[in-house]
Amino acid sequence: MTRRIRVLAAVALATGLLVTAGCSGSDSDGAGGNDTGGKTPDRVTYLTGFGTGGHDAFAWVAKDKGFFEEAGIDVTIQKGAPATNNQGLLSGKAQFTYSDVTQLMIQTGKGQITDLRVIAAVHQSTLVAIFAPPGSGVTKPKDLEGKRVGVAQGSITRSLLPAYGRLAGFDASKLQFVEATPQTLVSLLVGKKVDVLSTFVITRNTVETVTKQQMTVLPVADYLGDLLGTGLTTTATYAQANPDVVKRFRDAALKGLRYTVENPDEAAKIMKANNPNVQEQGAAAEIKLMTPYVTSAPGNAIGALDEQRAARAIAVLQGAELIPSGLTPEKVIDFSIAPGS
Repeated sequence: MTRRIRVLAAVALATGLLVTAGCSGSDSDGAGGNDTGGKTPDRVTYLTGFGTGGHDAFAWVAKDKGFFEEAGIDVTIQKGAPATNNQGLLSGKAQFTYSDVTQLMIQTGKGQITDLRVIAAVHQSTLVAIFAPPGSGVTKPKDLEGKRVGVAQGSITRSLLPAYGRLAGFDASKLQFVEATPQTLVSLLVGKKVDVLSTFVITRNTVETVTKQQMTVLPVADYLGDLLGTGLTTTATYAQANPDVVKRFRDAALKGLRYTVENPDEAAKIMKANNPNVQEQGAAAEIKLMTPYVTSAPGNAIGALDEQRAARAIAVLQGAELIPSGLTPEKVIDFSIAPGS
């Protein structure tokens, strides 16, 4: 626990905060209407965060329920993946996606990315977890040493597990990583190509349904608290050139997110209608599991991002030696657009 105390103590040593930026002036859940004045809709492309999981349902819900149309936006939804979404935005092939904010902080802190900005939260806390089946011999973090870990290509897992290991008391350098696409990740476990799986904690029902086994779940947040979850993302360049489009997209997407968590079964049906290969019951279960992560901001302010919380997350990453000093919240989050808590 001494190491954990040191990491948490880094929060108190974080660089002084900037004055909290003002809100954009619109409802944080996108409840306000938009008068497009009969103009031709703005066309944008949105990349889903992780293929077609239940956590991606809100985009199809927003489109199916007409929220994007009401906002004067014509959205093309394409299936995305952590390994390729950033390049999709930076190349201009897409204008929006949703990213793991912790991953983005690490990439920005290391200078690997400079132009991506989060404009609203989807999940308030990190979702990363380890799933261990009964035959794996893993019931606690220490048991992970020497195990084969299935991870999605480009996911945050490989970045977080060394710090998680230091705090949880095991040597993460002894892990063996096996990568797969988001769509084939669970098959690694079914085919016994890995001992454990790392994916979002909210996919538990899907993983257990496919493997027909009850999992031991080890959330990374147990040792790496204060880390942020996922968020709607665009580029700073696009946001500067098209602030009105970005705000209208944000509002419509968050309206879809609220509708999704309030109507999980209907949202799963909408997702199934647009993606025939989706397992409807699993998608609904995933949405229900993710609801607390969506609504955990003060006052259930869906999409809210707080500058002080972001600074604490950065301090945790610095204390865990995942990024050097110097990163500030506004280099990752556009607080002039992101809803406040």
